[in-house]
Amino acid sequence: MSEELLQNEAATEETTPEETKPEEATPEETMADLEEHFDDANPWNLVKDYMEKGTILPVKVEGIVNGGAIAMVEGLRGFIPASKLSLSYIEDLETYLLKDIEVRVIDVNQAENRLVLSAREILKEKAKKEMEEKIANVKVGTVMEGKVESLQNYGAFVRLEDGLSGLVHVSQISQKRVKSPKDVLNVGDEVKVKVIGIKDGKISLSMKALEEVVRDEPEEKVVIPKSESIGTSLGDLFKNIKL
Repeated sequence: MSEELLQNEAATEETTPEETKPEEATPEETMADLEEHFDDANPWNLVKDYMEKGTILPVKVEGIVNGGAIAMVEGLRGFIPASKLSLSYIEDLETYLLKDIEVRVIDVNQAENRLVLSAREILKEKAKKEMEEKIANVKVGTVMEGKVESLQNYGAFVRLEDGLSGLVHVSQISQKRVKSPKDVLNVGDEVKVKVIGIKDGKISLSMKALEEVVRDEPEEKVVIPKSESIGTSLGDLFKNIKL
């Protein structure tokens, strides 16, 4: 091939336009879109959404104030009342400082700059679930030991192992008739009980079921004398009587 022909082909390749795909048009962001993004980024809207959904939030207690504790959520200062920190009374709130806990948002007011958090509801749910699991493992017929924790007119509540509690109905205290549990039991008494029923998360107990069967008192035997003996006795009575 001649040098002139090669130069012509090279020139043709250089001048041939490349095929290009048309660029897709990008939709322009509207003000409504920008406002929506702004709302999503607003921490007050975020914590309000957490409250509505009941979201569980892991937080760290960063400060102790009068009547409660402080934790940060989405950069906002949240207040946890002392009554919402635990299921029981807290002697010293300082023991919660820098402690990691789980909370829910229970009150939001941006106008008043108020954000209130609570751990109590989450703790109650966990405690309830744990108790249900413990009760599910208890079998009817099980014999257990416990301590009388309270007395009512209708029966005695007994504290069992694993933090469980059950009721000994007054009719299940003894085979003998018991008018009031206070007549035979005292708070703090150690008792042995038998599980006789489980319903709706409540445990029914019996002390009576563990008592030995009370035997009936032996019947007094009445000896009836024979008719001859009766006649003889009557004859003896009248033999000295003169008519």
